[in-house]
Amino acid sequence: MKQKTNLPFLIVVIALVGVLVGLSFRAPGTIDAETYQPAVYSTLGSLLPPVIAIALALITKEVYSSLFVGIVTGALLYANGNLELMLNTMLFKEEAGMVSKLADSWNVGILVFLVILGIMVALMNQVGGSAAFGVWASKHIKTRVGAQLATVALGVMIFVDDYFNCLTVGSVMRPVTDRHNVSRAKLAYLIDATAAPVCIIAPVSSWAAAVTSSVPEGSGINGFSMFLNTIPFNFYALTTLLMMLILSVMQFDFGPMKLHERNALNGDLFTTPERPFGDVSDERTTPYGAVIDLVFPVIALIACCVMGMVYTGGFFSGESFVTAFANADASVGLVLGSVVTLLITFVFYMTRGVMTFKEFTDCIPEGFKAMVAPILILTMAWTLSGMTGLLGAKYFVHDLVAASAGSVQMFLPAIIFLVAVFLAFSTGTSWGTFAILIPIVCHVFEDPSYYQMLVISISACLAGAVCGDHCSPISDTTIMASAGAHSDHVNHVSTQLPYALTAAAVSFVGYLLAGFLGFTFQSNLALVATPITLALMFVTLMVLRNTFAKEEPAPVAAEDAEDAEE
Repeated sequence: MKQKTNLPFLIVVIALVGVLVGLSFRAPGTIDAETYQPAVYSTLGSLLPPVIAIALALITKEVYSSLFVGIVTGALLYANGNLELMLNTMLFKEEAGMVSKLADSWNVGILVFLVILGIMVALMNQVGGSAAFGVWASKHIKTRVGAQLATVALGVMIFVDDYFNCLTVGSVMRPVTDRHNVSRAKLAYLIDATAAPVCIIAPVSSWAAAVTSSVPEGSGINGFSMFLNTIPFNFYALTTLLMMLILSVMQFDFGPMKLHERNALNGDLFTTPERPFGDVSDERTTPYGAVIDLVFPVIALIACCVMGMVYTGGFFSGESFVTAFANADASVGLVLGSVVTLLITFVFYMTRGVMTFKEFTDCIPEGFKAMVAPILILTMAWTLSGMTGLLGAKYFVHDLVAASAGSVQMFLPAIIFLVAVFLAFSTGTSWGTFAILIPIVCHVFEDPSYYQMLVISISACLAGAVCGDHCSPISDTTIMASAGAHSDHVNHVSTQLPYALTAAAVSFVGYLLAGFLGFTFQSNLALVATPITLALMFVTLMVLRNTFAKEEPAPVAAEDAEDAEE
């Protein structure tokens, strides 16, 4: 029998050998933690690890091995080829190694939150709440359009935090979209597109707090006020929301998503052989389950998480609600809120008599097992981001932007947008991109007379960070959207990429226009760019719709055909 060639394995080996050959293999000698720098520090080579990981993930469709190769590459570059230092860096290096990342209290809080949400989903499935909601929704949500719009609406309503949004919306809407033959890739896109894009334009969210805290102290800029002013100029978030509505209502898709949706209409929700959580059923396991068994825990989760976040920000110590949210610790707040919700849910189910204590305890390991895959990917993504930080990638980007700022201020918003996209795509972190670029922008536009350009440029930074986050397979939000939809991660990335790039292209044009108007007139005339950008997005989608309408039409779902006859 002819043996098959393991292409992913060969690519991994070639990548490793290439890195090893390209390095000098010189021992770093005695290392002074304060003065030691790798040979590629703050150079273009510092972006090599995430680029390798992302390229391998897209080529091989293997996330775990791709992330691991990226981590090894970063550790080798940091160690200048010394294998002993490489191993210590990869595992134990402070603020970068895998063990250090798992020892970080903020990261552990997010992992605990993930596990508790997994347990909540297992509980709701066990008592039949998810199945009951699916039955209820099938009576009230009659079409695929309605299922997609309901998903979008729920995503917009849960604007507090993107992690919370991804997993909650996925858990609630997955049974509904499955009944209407919406592909898991499309569900993952709808979840992802209502997570970060909504949070980045919501004044009361963990993202608003992150942006506010990124404004350098002593700059004389009110961070929260500036954030409010950026909302109308966040073209990527606005165009993404518009795109979702148009795609859902007009029922057309393009790129790889078109194939996934066509197959879903024929009963295949996954398209590819990979079927994450394929053995997980939302079928009713008890005859006593009701819609309230899903709705009540979700409402309790939202309320408790909001209270948990403002609690960490000092709301119960006298701070205002907005100030408390701006100062909130999202990780701690989400853990507190989810733990309280878990206890409330337990009491609620026991009181209703739909669950025994043994069934409750059995759901705990089931929920943990359901989250093993996203936990593993998140851990490796955090480690890869740490490797990129050790190589000084942020300083390379800082110098790149600062060097061009003085002579091209009119085009700076568009340039910052592109740089933010690339940086967030390479590192997989939006918040890290904020922290790097916002202080640079504040420094460039220190003159109060250029406040309008400051707002537009920071909007471009925020929009680019969200866009890069959407495109990157190593982004934690992208990973969680896949987990929430129970979609294969690579499928989600590959199907979302054409949509994200379309919105990015339109946003880039918008920032060119806004930069010209803001720099030339220094007035609110720059706001004209917002409706023009949205109109351009609409025209672009209509052109794409007419283009793809010429192809073979997708089959019509059974329930949609019945509705049309009626």
